[in-house]
Amino acid sequence: MTTAGVSTPCDTPGTMSQILAILGPPRSFTTVVSAMLGQHPQMYGLPEVHLFGADTIAEWWRQCAEATFNMDHGLVRVVAQLFFGDQTEDNVRRAAGWLQRRAHFTTGLLIETLAGRVQPRILVDKSPSIVYRVETLRRAHAMFPQARFLHLVRHPRGHGESVMKYLRERRKLGPVPPGHWLLHLAAYPNSDENAGTSSDIDPQRAWLALHRNICEFLDFLPAHQTLRVRGEELVGEPDHGLREVLDWLGLRTDDEAVEEMKRPERSPYACYGPPSARFGNDRAFLQDPVLRPARAERHSLDGPLSWRGDGGEFSAEVRELAQRFGYE
Repeated sequence: MTTAGVSTPCDTPGTMSQILAILGPPRSFTTVVSAMLGQHPQMYGLPEVHLFGADTIAEWWRQCAEATFNMDHGLVRVVAQLFFGDQTEDNVRRAAGWLQRRAHFTTGLLIETLAGRVQPRILVDKSPSIVYRVETLRRAHAMFPQARFLHLVRHPRGHGESVMKYLRERRKLGPVPPGHWLLHLAAYPNSDENAGTSSDIDPQRAWLALHRNICEFLDFLPAHQTLRVRGEELVGEPDHGLREVLDWLGLRTDDEAVEEMKRPERSPYACYGPPSARFGNDRAFLQDPVLRPARAERHSLDGPLSWRGDGGEFSAEVRELAQRFGYE
């Protein structure tokens, strides 16, 4: 684990400093880590709400209508849980109406409303869509200038193999439509299903581009607001890894708190929702949300990549950045 800041407590009381954003490409342990952090008695982990990508809730609704996945499910489930008591079908419909009536809200005001609802706990956001554009990351910081940003990294080989496994599982349901987020991630920057040959699909490109976005953004933040962690250490060695994150946040590090964090399946979003808001989190996690340390296997930067048929290896740029993150 490598840190990009120093250990200090949250800057000031109030919602502006009660936001923690997890930054990492999809398939980088963001879902399980968010759920783990959310089980700490001083934090509240959200599913994917994708709010930082829009200026207003009206714009967010338009993005949801154009998305190639159920983008609205996570936020609807959160509103149902926090404002209507649970996630029944009736309540998620009430939650959708609640959000429609607040279409004039800025997304920052909506996040502040959620943070106020769970105070004094820290609100944990893990929407991977935030890392696709540096402008989106800067919007998040402009909204909450005292927020903390956790840069979650995964070995590029483990990340690429996870992307390819997930893509194979998705194709069992039928052809992946052009523009789908998963295909875009696997074939970055190409998202055309018809071009999905072995030479077109190489997830190391997305790994490099998205982590460069995060690094560019974090380089301009005060050091105490940022922390970089290797996901393999949080998942594989949670007793040590989680305490380092908690020290940075200035939160409880006692055994009881850490043991609770090792039960991500206790999150109210670690299961399928009702029919009209079924998802909001990674499907594999929803099917089996328990902590699985075996997923944190070790990988090498050397050797051919399993998803390439030409014997290709990691590019020099990927190797250099991965080594900067502490991988070998």
